[in-house]
Amino acid sequence: MSDLFADQQQPETIEAAPLADRLRPRTLADVVGQEHLTGPEGAIGRMVAAGRLSSIIFWGPPGTGKTTISRLLADAVGMRFAPISAVFSGVADLKKVFAAAKDHARLGEKTLLFVDEIHRFNRAQQDGFLPFVEDGTVTLVGATTENPSFELNAALLSRAQVLILRRLDASALEQLLDRAEALTGRPLPLDPAAREALLASADGDGRFLLNQVETLYSIDIPAPLDPAGLSALLHRRVAVYDKDREGHYNLISALHKSLRGSDPQAALYYMARMLTAGEEPLYVLRRLVRFATEDIGLADPQAVVQCLAAKDAYEFLGSPEGELAIVQACLYCATAPKSNAAYMAMKASFKSARETGSLMPPMNIVNAPTKLMKQVGYGTGYQYDHDAEGGFSGANYWPEEMSPQTFYAPSDRGFEARIAERIAYWNKLRAERGAA
Repeated sequence: MSDLFADQQQPETIEAAPLADRLRPRTLADVVGQEHLTGPEGAIGRMVAAGRLSSIIFWGPPGTGKTTISRLLADAVGMRFAPISAVFSGVADLKKVFAAAKDHARLGEKTLLFVDEIHRFNRAQQDGFLPFVEDGTVTLVGATTENPSFELNAALLSRAQVLILRRLDASALEQLLDRAEALTGRPLPLDPAAREALLASADGDGRFLLNQVETLYSIDIPAPLDPAGLSALLHRRVAVYDKDREGHYNLISALHKSLRGSDPQAALYYMARMLTAGEEPLYVLRRLVRFATEDIGLADPQAVVQCLAAKDAYEFLGSPEGELAIVQACLYCATAPKSNAAYMAMKASFKSARETGSLMPPMNIVNAPTKLMKQVGYGTGYQYDHDAEGGFSGANYWPEEMSPQTFYAPSDRGFEARIAERIAYWNKLRAERGAA
């Protein structure tokens, strides 16, 4: 299989290559935006310093350097780089790659097998990697934009280290623009506001940014463009973000807080800002589901149902009809009674569990499946609540070394007001029967 990233290109070929390829980093130190991995204390930096690679799965958005870092890793440790794409390759291609890797291994040359879009291989194909990774025929480096936990076999994941690549921030994207200007010897024909709008439109994708830059350089532009001129030229809405490049996070924060503050008008405005700016609708729906569980909870148990129904409706209808379901979920959440009691109960109970996680439950509520366990007291004194008066025994369910705790304190709003009444009633019965 030919090396898709061979450096032995003719000058005219290099000159004709896309800008993104011409600016491809030559060393790991040239990679921008992934210093948490490539720096001296990062996982990649440590591997290179040790001169030994383990198998890796790179997980990250498009245009963040997965392919480039993989190629440079092979160079840094003196390994042969063998790239394939799961989109275009099948079992026959894999067999050829493994056979070639074995041939090179006999000559003392190790192979780094880079598999782009590795999640596109099915489960059986993924299993096919295992023996060759196990015996060291190849060091596997896979790249995926999908969550490895869901898309890759557990056996494969257990043999690889998952490293997460971040979306390129404003500083990293600005470095790419500077390199493009230095390579071409030409400043971009943009005013400062348009330059920031161009960075914002890339949304962390370095390849997309450089492709847009290449389009700008291919056109004769007599005067620097403003944001409106840039948007018209590229035929793509250019989002307006503030100068510190926090626009995306500012909008989702504004939406969440408007919902929490029960302002349906403001919540709709910020949600519309996000969707018309090109935000992924499923991201907005995920945030609404999170809001329903964190800020509404049992004050209105239907809130999370509404949000999940909106997700189903959007996936069923598609765009633009499906957006109305998102609007409905947004309005439901904004106008629902609010309570973070369930959220606070989760935090408190998890903290307590971490601190007291080895305590034995009381004997009356543990099962006794064996004769020995019955003899030592397992299950002794258990009271079956359905047989008790009112269906409530008032028994103790806490470890002997731990006093009863109160993690969940329902509010007096919405459905939680009724829950609070029930809990108060049960506490009263528990106190009475405990004293009897």
